[in-house]
Amino acid sequence: MCYMARHLLGLVLTLSGHKIMLTTIIYRSHLCDNVAVKSLEGMVASANLKNGMADVTGILLFNGTHFFQLLEGPEDQVKAIYRTICEDKRHYNVVELLCDYAPARRFGKVGMEIFDLREHDRDEVLQTILDKGTSRYQLTWNDRALQFFRTFVEATEKENYFEIPPADSWEFIPTGSARHADPQLAFKDADCGFAFQPIIDPLSQEIVSVEALVRTAGGGSPKEYFDRLSGDELYQADLDSKKVAFALAKDLGLSEQTLAINLLPMTLVNIPDASHKLLQMIEQNGLVPEQVIVEFTENEVISQFSAFTQSVRDLKASGISVSIDHFGAGYAGLQLLARFQPDRIKISQELIRDVHKSGPRQAIIQALIKCCASLEIAVSVVGVEKAEEWMWLESAGIFHFQGHLFAEPCFCGVPAVAWPEKKTAL
Repeated sequence: MCYMARHLLGLVLTLSGHKIMLTTIIYRSHLCDNVAVKSLEGMVASANLKNGMADVTGILLFNGTHFFQLLEGPEDQVKAIYRTICEDKRHYNVVELLCDYAPARRFGKVGMEIFDLREHDRDEVLQTILDKGTSRYQLTWNDRALQFFRTFVEATEKENYFEIPPADSWEFIPTGSARHADPQLAFKDADCGFAFQPIIDPLSQEIVSVEALVRTAGGGSPKEYFDRLSGDELYQADLDSKKVAFALAKDLGLSEQTLAINLLPMTLVNIPDASHKLLQMIEQNGLVPEQVIVEFTENEVISQFSAFTQSVRDLKASGISVSIDHFGAGYAGLQLLARFQPDRIKISQELIRDVHKSGPRQAIIQALIKCCASLEIAVSVVGVEKAEEWMWLESAGIFHFQGHLFAEPCFCGVPAVAWPEKKTAL
């Protein structure tokens, strides 16, 4: 179908009230070592045919190692083709850089055209890409999608490409056995329990700290525990529950281990002298403030920021470390960093999920790492479930991890850790 016919079809569908959503996807990937470069011509010819049948157009760049491709067309067709591309075994480390929408195609006359950057002058390629444009307006480098082209051609982002191996190149081998405590012996008649989960440095095989996660007395979720409470009752229960956490930690033999606990931010504000009461609980269980990390989540709106900030200062002055938990999933992450600097942040699972495949997530996390490095704030991540997530984050410069990939939370106990072991070739 020629460009004019496609344009007329778009007008007809628009006038009939069924406007097609035009989608643009840009990705980069790495050619597998066992794929001959000379086979690219056949690959492109096949892609050109398939794209034409699906009314999808695009441009492919290749620099001898990496592919960079823009696909445009109806949303369903573009996403279907992209799913097929992701499953193609001839390349790996497929990273989606952009998924956006536009009123018209940039490259309506191209089914699939390849530029081998090793055979063309850089400026020549950039100008040719502009000349291929078919939109009603002159294409310029102000266009966001085209800025990705320029960045790839000029190779200004290569230092941020982390080439991770396949997930099955590692084994995760549990070491030791879980330790359990009797909650009734540790703290009788408690209305809550705790599950413990380690934060680890996988490559050095070190447990950095252990987090105490609140549960109902029967092991139910934190939501179940807090849903029955309201108002100041909720904040009082939040603070009082730490008596159980510290008692269980003592019973589990964690007296020499760094221990992380969670507090709702407004608990410090709404409960008088909450910081002092927390210190008393720590002392009563044979712990010292310097081994305790208080983690605040962003998920609750902080309505009295000055009072909260002063309470945090009191905690830090006593020797307790402070962390922002699930950073990036709540309301005030950057504001918290600006108003007071925590000792560490834990990046949210929502940000790291499938990070190895997402350019936007990679860019955000790299920016967070750089920001925290400037402020001397330690960075860890929570919710790691896939080996590829861990490998990419480790490559980016994060070394402390928490998640089911290594150890699931253990109710009234400390789980065994599954440490990564590199598989050896047979």
